[in-house]
Amino acid sequence: MLESSLNAANKQETLQGKLQQRRNNVNWLSRLRNKLYKKPQEREERGCLNKVLRKIFGAKRDEVTGEWRKLHNTELHALYSSPDIIRNIKSRRLRWAGHVARMGESRNAYRVLVGRPEVKRPLGRPRRRWEDNIKMDLREVGYDDRDWINLAQDRDHWRAYVRAAMNLRVP
Repeated sequence: MLESSLNAANKQETLQGKLQQRRNNVNWLSRLRNKLYKKPQEREERGCLNKVLRKIFGAKRDEVTGEWRKLHNTELHALYSSPDIIRNIKSRRLRWAGHVARMGESRNAYRVLVGRPEVKRPLGRPRRRWEDNIKMDLREVGYDDRDWINLAQDRDHWRAYVRAAMNLRVP
């Protein structure tokens, strides 16, 4: 009788240990998944676009080996002559930002774009604002100055940056 109770206790301990080990593995896997799949929205959109384009254009026969293979991203973009959706979004965002920057400080759209909320911010990394996106887009085009609002006042220079964002080759 004593031996059967010891066996039951040992089984209970081993079950508890296995459950704890499985919980640890699940936690580890979920943390790993979160690290691997945290992609910027831009890469997700580009991946979705490439997936659709691969379905449309199909596979290509390799000239050297004669085997069928998937099209590379550069080949997809060469076949698909329409402007890239990411570049289009960036240029339109810059165009809209220039329009709002020229509105003036009394307009609500300007206050929303440049203003800072006066509430207590939540814990963690601060959320990306529209202004941060605009600064990142301008940095990619080659404008590193901080004051983009003064640049937007000159329509010709601003239009040149908007066009450069549209023609930017993003890998």
